[in-house]
Amino acid sequence: MRSAVRYGVIGLVVLTVLGAIVATLFAGLPGLWGALIGAALGGGFILTTALSIALTSKFPPTMVGAVLLGGWLVKMLLAIVVLGVLKDMDFYSEKSLALVVVAALVLVLGAEVYGVVRTKAPYVDEQHDEHESD
Repeated sequence: MRSAVRYGVIGLVVLTVLGAIVATLFAGLPGLWGALIGAALGGGFILTTALSIALTSKFPPTMVGAVLLGGWLVKMLLAIVVLGVLKDMDFYSEKSLALVVVAALVLVLGAEVYGVVRTKAPYVDEQHDEHESD
C-alpha cells in the first residue's frame, strides 16, 4: 500500500503543478486558486483513504472498517463545509476547481491502483501450527 500512496502523491504533485499552470493561463489568479483548492480537495480525499488503509493494515478487519467509515464521514463533512464556505467567495475560478477536483480524483485513484498492481505480494502465507516446536 505504501507504493500506492507514493504513486498517488507523485500524481497529485504533477497534477497540481500542471493544473495550476493551465488554470492560471486560462483564468488568471482565480484559476490558480481554483486549481490549488481543487487539488487539495480531490487529492486529499483519495489519499487519506489510502493512508488509512496503509496505517491500519495490521488491525483487525472490524477496526479497519470502522476507521475507513469514520474517515469517509469526516471527509464528506469537511468537503461540504469547505464548499459551503467557498460558495459565496469569488477569489477562485469555480470551473478550475471543478475540473481539477475531478482530474485529481481520477488521476490519484489511477496512480494508487497502478501502485497496488505493481506491488509484488505472496499469494500464499505459510501457516505455522501452534503445537509445533522448533
